[in-house]
Formats: sequence, structure tokens, C-alpha cells
Amino acid sequence: MSRLILAPMEGLADHFLRDVLTRIGGYDATVSEFIRITGSLLPRRSWERICPEIHHACRTPAGTPVAIQLLGSDPDWLARNAARAAEFAPPAIDLNFGCPAKLVNRHGGGAMLLGDPAQLLRIVRAVRAAVPAAIPVTAKMRLGIADTALALDCAQALAVGGAAQLVVHARTRDEGYRPPAHWEWIARIREAVDIPVIANGEIWTLADWQRCREVSGCSDVMIGRGAVADPFLCLRIRGVMAASPSSADWQALLPHIRTYWQRLHDHGTAQRALGRLKLLLGYWQRTWPEAAALQAAVRRVDDPPVIAGLLQEMTRRDSQPAPHEYNTRLSIPFGARGAGVE
Repeated sequence: MSRLILAPMEGLADHFLRDVLTRIGGYDATVSEFIRITGSLLPRRSWERICPEIHHACRTPAGTPVAIQLLGSDPDWLARNAARAAEFAPPAIDLNFGCPAKLVNRHGGGAMLLGDPAQLLRIVRAVRAAVPAAIPVTAKMRLGIADTALALDCAQALAVGGAAQLVVHARTRDEGYRPPAHWEWIARIREAVDIPVIANGEIWTLADWQRCREVSGCSDVMIGRGAVADPFLCLRIRGVMAASPSSADWQALLPHIRTYWQRLHDHGTAQRALGRLKLLLGYWQRTWPEAAALQAAVRRVDDPPVIAGLLQEMTRRDSQPAPHEYNTRLSIPFGARGAGVE
């Protein structure tokens, strides 16, 4: 069976949502939002803010391992901060070479580094040398900046530099998140390197997962926005739940939505909590028409107690017990060499 990994999603999959999704289950591992590295050694509070799971052996409350992801372009400072991150004993330290955000790219980070395979090699080599051998160093890349001309060179540089595994988001930076994802390119990269390759990009349904594995040749898959749109997607892939979403699934999700809202509101600003809830409702509408009613109701109010009452009432009226329980398999550690291809 495929390993299923929850993708790092800046501005979306914070630790509150990681908690919800891994409690629902089906994931073997997940990755934190990126921690930006510039010209300093980050204090502990910076790590705690992005990845509070460091207080719990780098695992979510459900027990899912959380790799720590770093983003930057300076090999020395990345190496120093990776050594600091290693003190938290994460299952892996992941390097971000795929972020398409303009602000990140303007400073030479994320996907912009895909124009310089030699710099990728220097970064991974420096980080690998700074991190204890027992902790894998992994990487995530896109297919390039504007085209795929350097895709194989970049993948090979990461492998030579010491990456234990490679996640490939099958689009260029300029393609952003527009479909389609070019899974056939993942197959080419997989053939060009001798480390495990994990497929990523445009996996929204069970059929997408099946097709992605077939085209890419990868056994293991990282799921991002599709996991947000359908929090039960991993359970569908595992065969624990029906292949297609149903109204009963939406009802089972409602208590999780209420808990997520309450935790986000209690630990942040009301405006941020409201914005995040509206963002997620946009994803859930892709899967459940029932989400539209909740979104319409939320749009009419901006008072947190009113929203809390609305969620409580909807949960009490409509929710059903979760149809299944699934304990995440932890048999293959994140970043383990020798896993991930077939």
C-alpha cells in the first residue's frame, strides 16, 4: 500500500488543521509549513510558532510524525538552523525548493533555486553535513521555474547532495496550481535518481491517486489541497470509507469543523479565524454542496460568538458519529531510504 503524506501548505495547513486531518486519519506522515531561514539562528519561539508539535516529539496529537521544513537560499545559515532543528528530533528535515510565492522567490528562495542546480547541491550537502546521520534530510521541488529544462539536473543535484528522498510537485513555478499536473515528468525524474521519489500535485480523488501512481510509477503520494477539500480522502484510498463523498461524510466532518474553529479562535485573532474558516469552506464546497449553506451563513456574520453558536447548532442538528476509525500506519518512517518507489 502507498504511503500517504500530508503536504506542507503555507497559509493553509497550520498545526490546527494538521491536527484535524491526522485525527481523521490515514496519513503516515506530514510536514510543517516552511520556516523561513535568512541570516540568523532562529530562537526556539520561531520553531514553536510554526511547528508546536516539537513539544510532543514532533508528532501531532494523533501520533502522526511531523517533518520540519526549512526554506532559504544560504547554505551556511540553512545548515546552522537545520542543526538547531535536529535538536527537536524530527523524523526528517525537509528543504523547500518548490514554493511559487512571489515574495519568497523575490529573495531567491523556494522555486527560484530551480534555476541553479549547483546551488541546490551546495545547500543539501551543507545541511546533510550539519544534521546527525540518524535524521534524514529530504527535499521538495517543482519541475522548474518557467519550463522543465533543468528538472533532471535539479533532481540529480538534490540526490547527489544527500537528500534521502524527493517529493516532486509536477508543475513549474509559473504554472502555479493550474491543472494539469505533469505526472509523466515525475516518472522521468524517478528514473534519473537513485533515491525514493514521492508524487505530488492535483490529487483530489481516489481516481486521481490511482492514475497518479500509474503514470508516475511512484508508490508513495503526497496530498495537499485535495486533503483539505476532502478530509476523508486518505480513508477512501485506504479502502476504509466509500470511494465517493456523501452527505453522511459531511455530517461526520461538522464536529471537526466546530473544534477547529474554536481552537483557532482561542489561539489567534477573530479576524484571522474567520478568514481561515471562509477559506476552508471554499475547499469543502468542492466536495459537499452542503458546505455552501454554512458558507452563506458565515458570510452574513462576523461576530465570533454567533459563528460558534451557528456551528454548535448545525453540529447538534446534523452531525452523525464518524462512520469509521483509522489508526495511521507508522511502519515506514518519513524519509526512510529504500521506500517510496515500486
